[in-house]
Amino acid sequence: LAALERQIFDFLGYQWAPILGNFLHIIIVILGLFGTIQYRPKYIVVYSVWTALWVAWNVFIICFYLEVGGLSKDTDFMTFNISMHRSWWREHGPGCVRREVPAPATRSLDDHSYISVTGCIVEFQYLEVIHSSFQILLAVSMTCPL
Repeated sequence: LAALERQIFDFLGYQWAPILGNFLHIIIVILGLFGTIQYRPKYIVVYSVWTALWVAWNVFIICFYLEVGGLSKDTDFMTFNISMHRSWWREHGPGCVRREVPAPATRSLDDHSYISVTGCIVEFQYLEVIHSSFQILLAVSMTCPL
């Protein structure tokens, strides 16, 4: 359910890299559940390997949004350099007030750089970090039960 929730918010932000990752995660979680119920060791191994990759992907997302090691959250990496879209939370976070600023005539109207966002209770990068941290917590708790 947490992966589906994350998939929805990534679709709203048109972030294609996370959408693809979330889709693969949902498919492999279903295979892992099937492998566990039917005791199919190959499926369980695939799920275990994927879980390690999923944790690594979420660590990368945390580093990306916190701009660790030269990464920048303002790049178009998450959209595969196809569009100008960013995290949905950038403009729609808790308490955020979105206001469009008139664009000069020389720029495209689809450019998102002319949107002013103020009053956010939690900045969008921290919401993305919380989402990824929660995914890591779930992955580790499902793989290594107490």
